[in-house]
Amino acid sequence: MLRKNQQFLTQVYMTADLAVIQLSFLLAWWLRFESGLFGFVYPIPIKYYLVWSLVYGAIALLTGLISGLYSPKRRKRFADDFIRIVQTHAIGFFLLLGTMYFAKEINISRSYLFLYMALSMLLIVLYRYLVKQMLRAMRRKGYNKQYMLIIGAGALGRRFYLNLQHHPELGYDVVGFLDDELKWEKGETEYPEVLGKLDGLQAMLDRFRIIDEVILAMPYGHSDRYPELMGICERAGVHTMIVPDYYDFLPTRPVFDNFAGMPLINVREVPLDLAANRFFKRLFDIFFAGFAVILTSPIMLAVAIGVKLTSPGPVIFKQERVGFNRRTFQMYKFRSMRAQVAEDEDTGWTTENDPRRTKFGTFIRRTSLDELPQFFNVLLGQMSVVGPRPERPHYVELFREQIPNYMLKHHVPPGITGYAQCAGLRGDTSIEKRIEYDLFYIENWTFLFDIRLVFITMYKMLTDKNAY
Repeated sequence: MLRKNQQFLTQVYMTADLAVIQLSFLLAWWLRFESGLFGFVYPIPIKYYLVWSLVYGAIALLTGLISGLYSPKRRKRFADDFIRIVQTHAIGFFLLLGTMYFAKEINISRSYLFLYMALSMLLIVLYRYLVKQMLRAMRRKGYNKQYMLIIGAGALGRRFYLNLQHHPELGYDVVGFLDDELKWEKGETEYPEVLGKLDGLQAMLDRFRIIDEVILAMPYGHSDRYPELMGICERAGVHTMIVPDYYDFLPTRPVFDNFAGMPLINVREVPLDLAANRFFKRLFDIFFAGFAVILTSPIMLAVAIGVKLTSPGPVIFKQERVGFNRRTFQMYKFRSMRAQVAEDEDTGWTTENDPRRTKFGTFIRRTSLDELPQFFNVLLGQMSVVGPRPERPHYVELFREQIPNYMLKHHVPPGITGYAQCAGLRGDTSIEKRIEYDLFYIENWTFLFDIRLVFITMYKMLTDKNAY
């Protein structure tokens, strides 16, 4: 049943993509030749453009099938869809140009082609995003459900079940557990019923034909049962997934590789390890920071004057921080506290109602205006616009011994803002929670993720109560 549904959804998406591509053809034709925005020209008949639009539609659908654009998407993020859409249509565009070259087609307007490609990608991204949000809303309300059976009612299976309850937008219901040892009565706990033992898997799949997926969540030492259980599921046409007992050691999105003919799990590969991702992130940093410096220069001048007039001492406060690859650098901020005595070591933690703050400093900290000089750190390559916040060497040495995985935050450049800060973890808040958010960002980075966090930061600048 699940495979039939997936095939149906694949056909729907392919039909919708083809329809959007042809709609883009009509919009591009109107913009280029009918709207008057690009001047008046005498195009060749529209039927020739239609032929090439149909050719491109076929190329895009074939490329999408090969690239996995039409694979099941219930558990995937929209950022993954976005990347696949861009890749598919970029490849399809070059294939179309190659086909036109070999067909010696020279009469198609190049400006029309640019509009056509841009509109195709934009409209497909837009409609896919709307569909994904609509499906998530439906699943929260109980529609479009899929059903799971969890094998293993121990700590691993129970934790998987509880985590699943935090994501109703995925639309999964657990019908129950199978386990050889544990059993509880339905209604006595917060978990579904233990329906039977492992030997009864085949009977359960026959009884509950609504089951779409079986989760193997058995403790280490019971993996010898996996081949038998997976074989039963495959014969019943049910998908099987394994929750490894050592999942605490894995990143949120582990990378599977093949080495010497054996499957391997890369436990610490992050998107920004790829040179192309680093290049685009740095390019965004340069353009965004440069634009921000130009746009906020009057504000920075006003803040600098305010700092100078309200308290003695330097306008810019420089503090040593630990950045990318554990290298130290001087981070810039507008001074918001009384000038520090030279011989005093700054190892204090900023707290609410900190007596060291000036009145004007309280204002610029509350509105995050004190952070504006860090755009110069970004232009110098010491920081990024988005990333884990850098910490002082004193605290890095302290936290590296106390907090698991703390030093992993230095695998990427530090940021002016970050995922933890957007979640409200600023000021005197939990370091452990900050690291959880930082690691999620590092392991799940996408360009769209950065853009989203920038917009959230702009909104929170005036609303975050932890900014002190």
